[in-house]
Amino acid sequence: MSAAFTNKERTPFFKVVRRGATKTFTFLGVPANSILIMFAVILLILNVFPFISLLVSSLTASGKGIVPVDHWEIDVWNAWADGDRDYLNAGQFTFYNWWSILFNSKLAVGNFWLPLARSLLVSIFACIFAIAFGGIMAFLITRTNMPFKKFIGAVFIFPYIMPQWTLALFWKNFFVTTASGFSAFGGEFQALTHIMVPNWMIFGWFPIAMVLGLHYTPFAYILIGGALRNMDSNLEEAATILNIPRWKRFTKVTVPMLKPALFSTILLVFSSAMSSYSVPTTLGNPVQFYTLATRMKGLIEGSGGRNIGSGYAVAIVLILIGVVMLIMNQLQTGSRKQFTTVTGKSGQISKRNLGKIGRWITGGVVCFFVAITCFGPMISFFLESLLPNSGDFSSGLSFKAWISKEPIGNASAGYVGLLNEKRVWSSLLGSFGLSLACGFFAGLFGLLIGYAVSRKRKSVLGAVVNNVAFFPYLMPSVALSLIFMLVATKLGVPASSATVGIFIVMVVVGVIKYIPFASRTSLNAMLQLSAEIEEAGLIMHIPWWKRMTHIIFPIQKAAIISGFLLPFISCMRELDLFVFLGSDYFILTRFMFMLEDTGVAALENAANFLLIVIILAANYLVNFLTGASMDKGIGGSAK
Repeated sequence: MSAAFTNKERTPFFKVVRRGATKTFTFLGVPANSILIMFAVILLILNVFPFISLLVSSLTASGKGIVPVDHWEIDVWNAWADGDRDYLNAGQFTFYNWWSILFNSKLAVGNFWLPLARSLLVSIFACIFAIAFGGIMAFLITRTNMPFKKFIGAVFIFPYIMPQWTLALFWKNFFVTTASGFSAFGGEFQALTHIMVPNWMIFGWFPIAMVLGLHYTPFAYILIGGALRNMDSNLEEAATILNIPRWKRFTKVTVPMLKPALFSTILLVFSSAMSSYSVPTTLGNPVQFYTLATRMKGLIEGSGGRNIGSGYAVAIVLILIGVVMLIMNQLQTGSRKQFTTVTGKSGQISKRNLGKIGRWITGGVVCFFVAITCFGPMISFFLESLLPNSGDFSSGLSFKAWISKEPIGNASAGYVGLLNEKRVWSSLLGSFGLSLACGFFAGLFGLLIGYAVSRKRKSVLGAVVNNVAFFPYLMPSVALSLIFMLVATKLGVPASSATVGIFIVMVVVGVIKYIPFASRTSLNAMLQLSAEIEEAGLIMHIPWWKRMTHIIFPIQKAAIISGFLLPFISCMRELDLFVFLGSDYFILTRFMFMLEDTGVAALENAANFLLIVIILAANYLVNFLTGASMDKGIGGSAK
């Protein structure tokens, strides 16, 4: 027996198998490799297969006899069709959905091309506003002797922490007029100044672009501010010595060095504004201003499902726009060009002197505008919650929207005061449960991905997992919600229900969307740790899980906890990601958004105020527990 086994072992085939098995077990014995393989499979399944499902649905007829097609269209777009068939049958392959949304003159202009032009217009102006406002603020914080920097830096991030549609509601409450036809008493601006602004300032592309630009201004502030703070001022001073005009120094020296930060800001703001649903719905629908996201939802839910396939096609276009933006950013910042701004030869930052009086005037003006944009929404929502009729300050103030036990506003809706409304608290509980689950799993998976990628960042597998984990960030939230609505439907889970099944689907969607936050936070933290620290524990034969919990986690505790809490905060204020999932009473953001159509304005404003307070409290809890702050590192903590 022994001799036979020895002879068999010497055969070439057995040696190859044994060598392969040994290499496989050795490879999988490294925790980082096992983690990368596991998440490569999981992320590819959760990203690729739902997208394929969406693509297939866009190429499938949605119902028998609901899409009339003439003979020419059938012969061109459906190879299986014959000359006797005038209607598509449900479930059959067709290009009609794409043809009708792109080329059908009766449908394409109003359902795709015009919304696309509007989305591009809104996104471009949102980018311009965010870069201009955020860049000016970053310059004043990092390069001048302006006072009140600590206060400005701390509150300037408020617009991003708040849900973007609450800013849209604040804009409408503040600027709406009696002449607009949408309010009998007007808004705060009219009450304070007796001036009625034109309708284009209340509804349409301009307010949508302004609100989205304001919401994403902290992106520009953080990215541009970080670049300005780390940029060697000797480069600009050398240009000054050569008597180069100030405008030329700015365009030829400063702007090129800020190019990576500018392109990153454009990528984030443009792709996010293109896919925004809640802001165009709040400020666009009264004047029928449809963007791609709002038109997509209308196609899917309207006309009895007749155009649902065209809605799927629009969702794919939104996803492709995000991918194109990423590729453009990589081509600009990932090329062979150098963007060196920190040379190591000089760390000085020259600050411009605004003068003894000028610095205080500048600081006062900036504080005034920052206070309006940051504290204005909370003040407006609280005041509006005390008004029996929205905008009617002459009727006195009342706490009925907060404490009433009797129906308020539209009696048929049956809503009582916020503190006594069970549906508010049940939806708030649902938001907490969903946010906790998303925060925990996104943080845990992000921690594992960040650890594995940092240990194997030069490998092909590490690069694949790192890019696939970041891909969901570029996918529009409303499109991701639509994709998993299809998945839930195919699994037999009603997408508009409030069941355990749909809760699990919502958790999966939230985890996929927020893994990029957690994984990048964890990756940055792990890259700061030398592998020697973990190798010391390995030499002592300490198990991997114990090395993680007793060595790595204590050292990078702040960054790792941020990876758990940031998804929690993001999920608490999320609406677009769950617009197709769950019932209106399942989470607080869906419930509050639904209140817009019930005529209970005071309750809606009270709920908005409550949500903002909760989100701000959670944000400062993160800062207190971890010491992390968005404004640190760019001068916002300076006095």
